[in-house]
Amino acid sequence: MADSDIVLVDTASQPGITILTINRPHRKNAVDPLTAKCLYEAVLAFEADATQKVCILTGTATFCAGADLHKVAQEKNNTPGENLQPVNGRNLGPMGPSRLVIQKPVIAAVAGYAVAGGLELSLLADLRVVEEDAVFGVFCRRWGVPLIDGGTIRLQAIVGLSRALDMILTGRPVGAEEALAMGLANRVVPKGESLKQALDLARQLIAFPELCLNTDRRSCYYSAYDASSFQDAMSQEFQAGSKVISAEAIAGAAKFSRGSGRHGSFKEFSKL
Repeated sequence: MADSDIVLVDTASQPGITILTINRPHRKNAVDPLTAKCLYEAVLAFEADATQKVCILTGTATFCAGADLHKVAQEKNNTPGENLQPVNGRNLGPMGPSRLVIQKPVIAAVAGYAVAGGLELSLLADLRVVEEDAVFGVFCRRWGVPLIDGGTIRLQAIVGLSRALDMILTGRPVGAEEALAMGLANRVVPKGESLKQALDLARQLIAFPELCLNTDRRSCYYSAYDASSFQDAMSQEFQAGSKVISAEAIAGAAKFSRGSGRHGSFKEFSKL
């Protein structure tokens, strides 16, 4: 398999939408160092391309079974390989882009298993569209493989500390309906429908004013991970949001004033 076939990058079939597909079905899309590097570079390219507005992360046949433990088992003298580097800003992580707070919306289309490092990759997304038979879990609990790609940080931010610890300590499987109930999944869809539904959702996001959407998104992440206090979070929200007023909000208010959106009718937008 050529390097370019490990992570499939589609920027052409859906305007403004980048589809990244982990393509190692023979390993249930487990990520080895080369795959991690390809995935990381593909995400950076998405961030840098102004024509691309939303990214969908998915996998061939299944989402991702985590790190490729066959590769880990080949490490000599119980010493981690040279690809296992300390965190240094937005550098390459063991699973690839796991150290990034990606700068534009990301949707994970989850089929099959999203476990161990695969769970951590799914947590990079803002939204997770999950097939009805999908399974999440910290399966690496059984092999002494720790979460070092943000799992202990992002999971508790999304589902809460107690639920995160339940998953992390027990390593038990979590099905789609339970994931939906705890907030880990945002949509549960029939088997085989996750990518289609994720594309529909991505197109809906693209229909909204882009600067406002991304500004509000960044404020959420700042509040969750970086703010030193409530006042700090409020200040950042105001400062960033006030820059949107002249760029988009005044024109949007004028559109509303002329009758758009009255009585909850949003004909110009796709229905969420």
